Amino acid sequence: MKYYIAWWNVENLFDISTSPTRPEWIKKKIAKELIGWTNEVLGRKLNQLANIIHKMNDSSGPDILGLCEVENEIVINRLVSVLNLPERDYGVIHSDTKDKRGIDIAFLYDKKKFKSPKKSDVFNHVVLKRNATRDIVQVNFKTRSTPESDLVVIGNHWPSRMGGELASAPYRIIAAETLSYWMERIKEKFGKEVAILVMGDFNDEPYNRSMREYALAEKDSKRVKSKRTQKPYLLNLMWSLQKDGKGTHFFDTWGMLDQILVNRSLLTKADGWSLVKDSCEIIRLPELIKSNKPRRFGRPSKKGFDRDGYSDHLPISITINN
Repeated sequence: MKYYIAWWNVENLFDISTSPTRPEWIKKKIAKELIGWTNEVLGRKLNQLANIIHKMNDSSGPDILGLCEVENEIVINRLVSVLNLPERDYGVIHSDTKDKRGIDIAFLYDKKKFKSPKKSDVFNHVVLKRNATRDIVQVNFKTRSTPESDLVVIGNHWPSRMGGELASAPYRIIAAETLSYWMERIKEKFGKEVAILVMGDFNDEPYNRSMREYALAEKDSKRVKSKRTQKPYLLNLMWSLQKDGKGTHFFDTWGMLDQILVNRSLLTKADGWSLVKDSCEIIRLPELIKSNKPRRFGRPSKKGFDRDGYSDHLPISITINN
């Protein structure tokens, strides 16, 4: 059976400005960003996102969707209701963290295809940058068709480049070291052949040190497939998509900040899971691009607010077999 899995940084998916569930410390931190963020504006943002998610997977929606920059479970549940895909029954996994802007990682998964993970099957780690900032979330999924076979999915939102790429690089290296440690821990618990899919907004390029030297994300599959190495290498599937100046985020030029990585098992069918060849893609629908940049929804308080926008990142996706 094929499974379509996508990732999208949906950019500042905040709850309404008057949300009663928002802690006081977040209210103070993002007060300016919430100006004009009414129920109507949030509804428009959700509709825009839903229009794109609905088109994924030949208009049948994803089987698993990883999201980042979401504030709480309320907005995710609203997104599910707006999606209105009758053939889907989406469950929600939300990692509520102490991120300094209140934005977290979440997953939607089709409960018709995947069993609902237990609390013990969901782990998260906050990367510290003097205060909490960004997240790594691991979910251990079991399919309904082959419940004995685990699929470990790890969502990442690494510290931003605020303050400069080089000055902020150590924090992403910490995140990369954490990810690599988790890979070791997962093998100890599930066995070395367990299938692991890593995706996220890494705020670094595939060639940066955090990805190559610390997350051990390789360009070529040879080292990843090798049985001789004991290191938890991953294959970074975005290298082949970087040609022709393509990327998922634009800052002066296109960059590949959003990436999908797979472990040996998905390349060798060692545990029944396999990567569908050439299935990894950037979802670059025409409506997502404006003036050769991602079409942002933006914020009502800022000049140029675009009610027809979406996010400052493009979504990415992959298809795997089991």
